[in-house]
Amino acid sequence: MIIIYGGDIMNFSRKVTEDTFYVGVSDRRLALFENIFPIPKGVSYNSYVITDEKTVLLDLMDDSVSKQGFDNIAGVLNGRKLDYVVINHMEPDHCSNLDELILRYPEVKVVGNVKTLKMIEQFYDIDVIERFITVKEGDNLEIGKHTLSFVNAPMVHWPEVMVTYDVYTKALFAADAFGTFGALGGNIFNDEYDFEAEFLEEARRYYTNIVGKYGAQVQALLKKASSLDIKMICPLHGPIWRTNLEYIIDKYNKWSLYEPELDSVLIAYASMYGNTENAVNVLATVLAEKGVKNIKVYDVSKTDVSYILSDAFKYKRIIFAAPTYNGGIYPKMETLLLDLKAHALKDRKVAVFDNGSWAASAKKQMLEILGSMKVEVTESSLAVKSSLKSSDMEALNQLAEEILK
Repeated sequence: MIIIYGGDIMNFSRKVTEDTFYVGVSDRRLALFENIFPIPKGVSYNSYVITDEKTVLLDLMDDSVSKQGFDNIAGVLNGRKLDYVVINHMEPDHCSNLDELILRYPEVKVVGNVKTLKMIEQFYDIDVIERFITVKEGDNLEIGKHTLSFVNAPMVHWPEVMVTYDVYTKALFAADAFGTFGALGGNIFNDEYDFEAEFLEEARRYYTNIVGKYGAQVQALLKKASSLDIKMICPLHGPIWRTNLEYIIDKYNKWSLYEPELDSVLIAYASMYGNTENAVNVLATVLAEKGVKNIKVYDVSKTDVSYILSDAFKYKRIIFAAPTYNGGIYPKMETLLLDLKAHALKDRKVAVFDNGSWAASAKKQMLEILGSMKVEVTESSLAVKSSLKSSDMEALNQLAEEILK
């Protein structure tokens, strides 16, 4: 860590390379990312400054951390003017303070594509036409020894997204790609953490919930990136990758191809009074006795859907169990199934069973949702009537056998 002085205020930043600086800020107070996804470990908003013959800021930050972010930027510039701001992604958590940036640095040129400009006009009541530099796929911006090359990445995960490749340092400024939930604590590089222990689950949850629907578009970006000599990946959230890049690239390849990482069983259930839960526990025990390891069981009423969605990308086989509620699917289960459908989960083997004291219909309706997805649905005759009985065990065992075939 280096200490940078901006006026009388001492700020903190770190060198990414000899003249590229990390000026990002972490938010440990925010409870919900995008006001929907729990982030108990916080989140970082990453911004970068290059100080060459010209100075460049790559992306901004969220309003919640903008004061610290602007102090960090000013500290790195150390009295120099800001020549360019490159906007790789116009989402407000990375660009909610463009208007303030222009007030602070009135000579700054704004770099983006035609879709970026349109979104600026939608978000702000400011005129940027005279200062806007429109770039296309393959265009370059020379700022001294650094040359910035721009690559379009539409729908990863907004239509205006692009990534910026620094030809000199071989760093890829990757927008929301390769990001993760979780605040940074002084360490900003992947090799300064035990990534698998501290960030992998949150990286998967970030990808599946934020980007997961757009697997084809991620594949297109990975194909473009494969033609570049990349030595470093600088995302907008989470650690910077300067070692073992193939590890995170392989994860993104699997996730975007919807390939499961674990050949085991995920069970998601809803239960009002514990009877469906009991049936699920018996089923999990039967699966364990058949040699299945790493079984994961979730109560959809207790666990936020973002965690279950993440593991649905991880697991090869999934079982859904829910009671009928008001003539339909138990609401929390319906939310999960619709979320899985919205995120285009595919190539999984799934099974369902329901519980009903009368007029059971949840199973039929769950199958209708799953039938509209590209998953293999295993037929099951298991239908619990209020509580699991010994007479249900044959059907339960059959379900276990079918999901494992």
